[in-house]
Amino acid sequence: MAQSSDLRKNLKILIDDDPYVVFEVNFVKPGKGTAFYKCRIRNLITGAVLDKTWRSSDKIDLADTEVRELEYIYQDDLHYVFMDTETYEQTRISGDLLDEDKYYLTDNLRVEVLFFNDKPVGIELPYFVELQVTKCEPGFKGDTAQGATKPATVSTGLEVDVPLFVEEGEWLKVDTRTGEYVERIQK
Repeated sequence: MAQSSDLRKNLKILIDDDPYVVFEVNFVKPGKGTAFYKCRIRNLITGAVLDKTWRSSDKIDLADTEVRELEYIYQDDLHYVFMDTETYEQTRISGDLLDEDKYYLTDNLRVEVLFFNDKPVGIELPYFVELQVTKCEPGFKGDTAQGATKPATVSTGLEVDVPLFVEEGEWLKVDTRTGEYVERIQK
């Protein structure tokens, strides 16, 4: 049990036996009446987003979650398989649960997997991943207007806007938080 004053970004809370993560918190102190916390929360199982308000005197139930570092090893049909490198125990996570995060998974990538009641409910990716360009149109001479980009498809199926000089077969550093190209790297 926690106080509403403990609300902060990434806090895992329990509402009606469902785990939620707080991703936006605003403290509001109106001219009249009591102060309150206005929050946006996301259900860790369904992904539904809610707006919720707590008075400053309210109590909040914390979700019993656990984070484990696992290594992505392969995909089979609709599931992605992760392995604990110490115990070799494998965990299967549905592609629906991963949503857009699945486009950043590469072999042997270490991720933090969030568990609620010993069931995986989500993953936390590293901030940057290295992906290889598999499909990309050639850039044309003279198309060098400032900030000109073109779409490129990487090995995981993700489409990234890249500068005109990027070619097929090259490796890119991509930001997993925004899905944007960061830089070209040597492999």
